Amino acid sequence: MKHAIAKNTDTAPRFWRDNALPFIEARAIADGREVCYARHSHEHFSIGAITAGRSTYVNERSAFEVSTGTVVLMNPGDVHACNPIDDQPWSYRMLYVDTPWLTELQHQSGFSEQLDFRRFELTHSTDTRLFEGLNRLYETLVDEQVDTLEKHSVVVAFFSEVQQQLNPAGETLREANLKLERAADYIREHCTLALKLEDICQAADLSASYLIRAFKQHYGMTPHAFLVNRRIQFATAQLRRGKLIADVALEAGFADQAHFQRAFKQHLAATPGQYRG
Repeated sequence: MKHAIAKNTDTAPRFWRDNALPFIEARAIADGREVCYARHSHEHFSIGAITAGRSTYVNERSAFEVSTGTVVLMNPGDVHACNPIDDQPWSYRMLYVDTPWLTELQHQSGFSEQLDFRRFELTHSTDTRLFEGLNRLYETLVDEQVDTLEKHSVVVAFFSEVQQQLNPAGETLREANLKLERAADYIREHCTLALKLEDICQAADLSASYLIRAFKQHYGMTPHAFLVNRRIQFATAQLRRGKLIADVALEAGFADQAHFQRAFKQHLAATPGQYRG
């Protein structure tokens, strides 16, 4: 169940939460002049993108001027604040991530399991790839047309990349291709079900971090894209047997006929009706 909390004004904060992904929350502010912060801290990890204008960013004892294209990072417990400059308009997007979840991802990325959360040394970055990746992740999370598996996969992929880029530990995981094939087989056999990322990881005995990275390298597509592709293959077989399009959409595991129509056309450059004839 999704929860979008927003007032009926363009300047009000927008919040995104999803009970299926309880470890992450998103927030967007269209006009930062409307929200001013006292210095504060969180138990979770925070990362945000300045999408327009500029502001003053305080992190612990340091203060910076940040502007469009900057990504800011706050470790759990960091005392921080971000406020407008001379009442100039600015906007930003923030993601809040549970520390235990991110710590587990760090372990999967090669950090010692005996260690607690490893703090990020950087307080902010103007790296274009990081900025664009965070914005793509935000857009994916708030898109009601994107299913939970894809959202979860994109979250893992983004924060795995952040970990490798900003807090490298050295890659220590070297799983055999056999496990990736086991993951693919599991998706093929259960493609009509509402699969969770955890299901695939458990079947293949792989961490989510490794699965997301290695699966795409091995198969040329993400686990979610592989699942959708398999569902389309299943659907074409059912359509050839003369089944009704609405029935096939549900049998193949799509949320509704609109999702099915869109995915089918993307894969076959034809509608299900055109294909069935």
